[in-house]
Parts: sequence; C-alpha cells; structure tokens
Amino acid sequence: MKKYLSAAAGVTAVAAALALAAPSAVGASAGPATATAAPVAATAQAQAAPAKAPAPTPIRTVRPGERVDAGRGYTVWLTKKGKHWSDPDGFENFRSVVDGNIDRSEPGVSRQSEGTAAGVFHSGLYYGTTKTGRVELTDSKGRRTVATLLSLPGRSDWGVWYAHTRPAAGGDGVGVALYDRRGALLADLPAWPS
Repeated sequence: MKKYLSAAAGVTAVAAALALAAPSAVGASAGPATATAAPVAATAQAQAAPAKAPAPTPIRTVRPGERVDAGRGYTVWLTKKGKHWSDPDGFENFRSVVDGNIDRSEPGVSRQSEGTAAGVFHSGLYYGTTKTGRVELTDSKGRRTVATLLSLPGRSDWGVWYAHTRPAAGGDGVGVALYDRRGALLADLPAWPS
C-alpha cells in the first residue's frame, strides 16, 4: 500500500512542478507542458499496476518409490497409491490418493506438518487439476514459502508438495494455497497451529 501512496505523492509533486513551469495562459503555447504530463500519467499507471503472479514452479517427475531428499532429515517418495515420507528419526508415514478421502475430480490440496523448535516440515498432496502452477504457504505475518512439487510419470492430476518454514510462534500456523500456471487460486486451506 505504501508503494502506491508514494507513487501517487510523486505524481502530485511532478504535476505541481509542471504547473509552475508551464507558461501562462496569456499568449503562450501549452504544447510542451501537455506533452510532458502524458508520460507522467503513464508512469503513475505503470507503477500502480499490480505485480505479476510468480512464475510456475517446475514439477519434478520421479519414478515410483524414488526417494527424494526433502532436506533437514526428511525424505519423500511417491507410489501409485499416494505420498510417503519419513522424518529424521526414520518414522514413515503415508497419505493415500486412492482410499476415497480426497476428491480428485476437483482441485484440492492437503497438508501434514511436523516440527521442532528448529523449524516445521510441511508436505501434502495437490490434486484434481492438470494445470498446477505452484503451492504456496503463508504464515500469520504474511511470509510466503513456495513449495517443491513432485509428480509420477503420467500422473498429472495429482502430486506431492513439501516445504520447510520457521518454527510456529505462539500457536501460529500457515495457510496453504494451490495456484494454476497463470497464478489463479484453485484451492486453499486456512492456517491452523503447526
């Protein structure tokens, strides 16, 4: 918001300077002042234009059962039945894509989280679309984290995402959002404590 207010203040200052520098209406041409004002207005519009959506995140294709180092001692792998992951202690978990708990006919995203005082590991499924662009986490302070995306060959309607965030402070959690390749929101989960 400050950026837009600063841009508007800059345009106002430039317009005032142009008005002072413009020749008086008595016997003088207003041509140069008018020509200068148009680029100033165009610049103000360009500065006020909303930022473009981030570029889509590349989706890494992995073989069924291929173990991916997700960092900080976590490992992720995919099978035709779903997402598997293990924590730094070697404890293995599983999230199914075939047990009926998710509706792959519509875009959606799931999340599982576990963490320590050093940080939180988040992972989940994205599904119901062949146009996945990115999965993004947002904490209560507005900090955004873009997740890494994985998929099996020929399984473009679902995949796995993972990311690490700072430790949760005071019970704060993160929200998760699924976007298409153009940056449009497809599905989201509200924040809940990690």
